[in-house]
Amino acid sequence: MSDIYRLAKPRQKGLLSLLFSRFFVIALLLLAQVFLAFSFYTWLRDLLPFFSVIATLFTIGGVVYLFNCDMDSSAKLTWMLVISIAPFFGVSLLAFTQTNLGHRAIQRRVAELIDRTRRAIPQPKEAMEKLENDPAATDNLVAFMNRSGCFPVFENTEVTYFPLGEDKFAAMLEELRKAEKFIFMEYFIIEEGYMWGEILKVLEAKAKEGVDVRVLYDGMLEIALLPSNYCELLQQHGIKAKVFAPIRPIVSSHYNYRDHRKILVIDGKVAFNGGVNLADEYINRVQRFGHWKDTAVMLKGDAARSFTLMFLQMWNITEENGQFNPWLVRTGYVPEHPSGYVIPFGDCPLDEDKVGRAVYMDILNRATVYVHIMTPYLILDDELKTAITYAAQRGVDVKLILPGIPDKKPAFALAKSHYSALVAAGVKIYEYTPGFVHAKVFVSDDIKAVVGTINLDYRSLYHHFECGTYIYKSESVPVIERDFQETLAKCRQVTPETIKNETTYYKVMGSLMKFVAPLM
Repeated sequence: MSDIYRLAKPRQKGLLSLLFSRFFVIALLLLAQVFLAFSFYTWLRDLLPFFSVIATLFTIGGVVYLFNCDMDSSAKLTWMLVISIAPFFGVSLLAFTQTNLGHRAIQRRVAELIDRTRRAIPQPKEAMEKLENDPAATDNLVAFMNRSGCFPVFENTEVTYFPLGEDKFAAMLEELRKAEKFIFMEYFIIEEGYMWGEILKVLEAKAKEGVDVRVLYDGMLEIALLPSNYCELLQQHGIKAKVFAPIRPIVSSHYNYRDHRKILVIDGKVAFNGGVNLADEYINRVQRFGHWKDTAVMLKGDAARSFTLMFLQMWNITEENGQFNPWLVRTGYVPEHPSGYVIPFGDCPLDEDKVGRAVYMDILNRATVYVHIMTPYLILDDELKTAITYAAQRGVDVKLILPGIPDKKPAFALAKSHYSALVAAGVKIYEYTPGFVHAKVFVSDDIKAVVGTINLDYRSLYHHFECGTYIYKSESVPVIERDFQETLAKCRQVTPETIKNETTYYKVMGSLMKFVAPLM
């Protein structure tokens, strides 16, 4: 057994290991800082004779700010609730989250990298001209996307859709073994086990061959799934590794912005995107919540370069002189079966353009026959909820598939709190009886689809770095719709009667969770 495979073996978990874990230490230090903040508040309250007057003025200032800022209305209501319960603390927390220096530093760096690479991949003129002359096309959506970065439209790309994580995993291993120049991997979750172990074997072998192998993962893993020195362990095997926004024992609002992307790019010719992380439950090697239903796409051709760019933007956040051009050169690779148009896109939580949310709303607003959706979570703001109900009310067949077995019961309760209004508007909702749906799929009218990492919840739509693949007039779109219908056959439908007979837990919990929905 190789050293790299031993590195991928699951670690033993227990109470003793938890007590001496990095997670426990960081949690204690963060709680200590919160305790000090409350102590300072108590000291001020007892010291200042007119503290109540000062607190009232402070609260009024916070409320005025909320009424005048561009925050989502549901998030404003949540902040109003916090301020009404604990005025001084609520306003202080609001001010902290809106002005935190760590958050601002990342925001400036990301904006700088996006501006620097705004024209890194030239827009193929022929593809854009065809879209502009297509009355049902999405050229104006493309224009909106490119406000936030470099997201060209590509024709010379073959799209393969994977209806399960197992299918993606098999294709990943096959393509990884063909790598000659570079392998770039960016994932929200990497967990030691069979899946990651098999991938690591290939990565180590390729690194020895001189292939540039890089792995980027989210910092939350260091307190949940991976040891804090995991990057160093990977580097010992020739694999360059970085952590996005590592968790430190210092209270900061920038921890709210996580890297939720799932990207694999090989040689600038092949790219993978979708909901599948690198852990055994995603390929049903282990079962946590019944059968795990997930999806992904593989792109072969020019569109893969967009995912190369997205990866390098995140990789170079911590680089003083990050390089882009050597990896963005057009490869000249010609896929065997190119079809339709492909637009890989990213979403950054630190700008004003919520690209993922806009793409979903655009599909809902343009649909004429159907919009079919798979999502693990349903935590909607008012505008998105209106777009879904309006589509159904004007005669579009709107169907949603959600989990039958949830991974988080409070989030599932919050999803159920939307059922009544959606069903009353004509939206058809189904729950996947074999287990958990982690897929993030929109498909509409047999001509367009999105497969990516973006959930229908506040965290994905507002707080995470995300990415997706917009597919138009491709042969893969009917394949995606066929998978939706096959999945639908394994679901139970939500009806007014099932809503009425829902358990008391979900009814009560759903109502309570709406107060903090923007935090979910």
